[in-house]
Amino acid sequence: MIDHITIAVSDLQRSKHFYEKSFAPLGYSISFGKEGIFWAFDIGDGLFEISSAMAERPPPYTRVHVAFRAKSKEEVVGFYRAALDAGAQDNGPPGPRPAYSEDYYACFVLDPDGYNIEVMINAPTGSAP
Repeated sequence: MIDHITIAVSDLQRSKHFYEKSFAPLGYSISFGKEGIFWAFDIGDGLFEISSAMAERPPPYTRVHVAFRAKSKEEVVGFYRAALDAGAQDNGPPGPRPAYSEDYYACFVLDPDGYNIEVMINAPTGSAP
């Protein structure tokens, strides 16, 4: 399942206004964010995020970021290894990401087109593999 998708936008304030108005009939609203950096909209079982244009931000940021939800830390590690074997470029090895939340564990790879693909779990699951 997709946990969140982030897209780069050219005008963060304009896009925030657009999505707030457009998502209102669907019951979606801003969950969290940081002024001038990004906004995350709660869309039920995941998040849709908008971010200031990635061209202004250094790697590892890309114009599109997709995060897939795993069921365990072992799945995160398995994906990471399989992706590297398939030709992905490392963009962040499996490990805790306490800056995101206490129980966040993720890995990041760049796919063949350079897009940032994440696999993550955000739940207490015991020790890391």
